[in-house]
Amino acid sequence: MPLDDTAEQRTVSDDRIRQHSDELVAVLIDLGVTIAVAESLTGGAVCAALTGVAGASACFRGGIVSYATDLKATLVGVDPALLRAHGPVDPRVAWQMARGVATRCEATIGASTTGVAGPSSQGGVPVGTVFISVHDNRDGTDHGRALCLAGSRWAIRTQTVLEVLNLATWVATRDVGASVSGGFGNEPPPAQR
Repeated sequence: MPLDDTAEQRTVSDDRIRQHSDELVAVLIDLGVTIAVAESLTGGAVCAALTGVAGASACFRGGIVSYATDLKATLVGVDPALLRAHGPVDPRVAWQMARGVATRCEATIGASTTGVAGPSSQGGVPVGTVFISVHDNRDGTDHGRALCLAGSRWAIRTQTVLEVLNLATWVATRDVGASVSGGFGNEPPPAQR
């Protein structure tokens, strides 16, 4: 069920984002792990959520908002040929964004978001199509999730923030070395909606 774009729902969603951010920052600090984030459709909302937590400087390395397609290549290191062939909304773009931000920010974990929040489709990709990815430098694995979200632009962006925070928490706390790259679709359950 999509999020409603009401004042009450925004308050509940803000509380959930704060709760997920608090949990992720606590886990990262406890494990001595750092994180960096590359964002497109969320426009810095994941970085804002993480840095809103007191003590986040102990684990948050930085973020890159690569909203424009060309910046995904120049700032984050996504292969320009991939962007030309498939556009910015593609699981491989999400993977490369996560790897690139981890490398550029010298973080243990890199997380990324790319997709279409609306109000209209982009390059034939429907509104609500989102890819998130988390790269883990501890074992070189990539973990991603393909999302098909519904609702307003705000709802799609908010759900994406919740999902990437959930995925990053799962990656940080999993038994490193016990699993192979997750790909898309076989990761932790979605964040409670």
